[in-house]
Amino acid sequence: MKSRKFLAAAAGALMALTLAACSGGGAGTDDPSDAPTGGTATEGGLVGVAMPTQTSERWIADGEAVKAGLEELGFDVDLQYANDDIPTQSQQVDQMITNGAKVLIIAAIDGTALSSQLQSAADKGIKVIAYDRLIRDSANVDFYVTFDNYKVGVQQATSLLVGLGVLNADGSEGTATGPFNIELFAGSPDDNNAGFFFNGAMDTLQPFIDSGVLVVKSGQTDFEQVAILRWQQDVAQKRMEDLLTSTYTGGDKVQGVLSPYDGLSRGIITALQNAGYPATISDGFPIVSGQDAEIASVKLINDDVQFATIFKDTRKLAAQAITSAESLLAGEEPEANDTTTYDNGVKVVPSYLLESDIVYKDNIQSLLIDSGYWTADEVAAGVAS
Repeated sequence: MKSRKFLAAAAGALMALTLAACSGGGAGTDDPSDAPTGGTATEGGLVGVAMPTQTSERWIADGEAVKAGLEELGFDVDLQYANDDIPTQSQQVDQMITNGAKVLIIAAIDGTALSSQLQSAADKGIKVIAYDRLIRDSANVDFYVTFDNYKVGVQQATSLLVGLGVLNADGSEGTATGPFNIELFAGSPDDNNAGFFFNGAMDTLQPFIDSGVLVVKSGQTDFEQVAILRWQQDVAQKRMEDLLTSTYTGGDKVQGVLSPYDGLSRGIITALQNAGYPATISDGFPIVSGQDAEIASVKLINDDVQFATIFKDTRKLAAQAITSAESLLAGEEPEANDTTTYDNGVKVVPSYLLESDIVYKDNIQSLLIDSGYWTADEVAAGVAS
């Protein structure tokens, strides 16, 4: 779990981004008394923030950063975590509506499970922001804040290709020609983002699979075959163990694994370690990708065990959610930079997409430490202080 010191820094960065984004509009002024009257969001009120789980450090940080930023602006915040239980999250959102929330910021466990709650919110004039995970099958989603999730998938696949030597870090062609045995993992099938990650990754890897540079030795290449429900680390570890037992016998070795999330990556790595693979990448340990720059995985990257992760600076995501909430509360349309991509099955949801970065061992300092996301001591220990 990230420290309070980190959350305070995140809130500070978040507020700077929020105020910059709102300059000139009145809604983000430092003193509510300075804001223009009429149609502003600085009158306070309750905002409901529904996060999926506390089993991932990123969701804890996201929730607390959003809460801190909203409270700094004078809002009351009901922050709830649902422990990956769909009925619990549905009940939490129901209660937020009953309690009079003006805006709901929701990172859904199951993007299809909240239609009745969103209809109730719409009936009461409550605006809804989908946070990082698109809420599907409802017309009552007003805005979506996220990262460019297709690009995240492209970056995950790119990091795998870089680790294998097929590509260089600058995207140019590498010297390695394979064939390399790889296996594929995807995220939870009830998380809309998982499909974007997988599609971006597969569009990047498929030409190399078609040419024979990459070989998925198990033959498991469909999303349904490789998806890990609820992003569970132990399930990923068990699947990797089963793949090693069923496919990699008689001296065959897996050389790379596409993993869409650091928690899954650690389960995969544990399975490979238990199977007797070399200790480090330099010694021949398989290339494993990841996502979220969780501190335990950043240490593994620093220790030459996991090859890469994708850094999505959730401080910026939290800031964008707050900026969007302020616009909605002021009766305005939030700024969107994508109005075509995210069709939730009923409507195309206007969205704001943020950029992500690939973290390798040689840029941990510049991307994560210099930005204040993690400290050098935390990276060395693999634990947040």
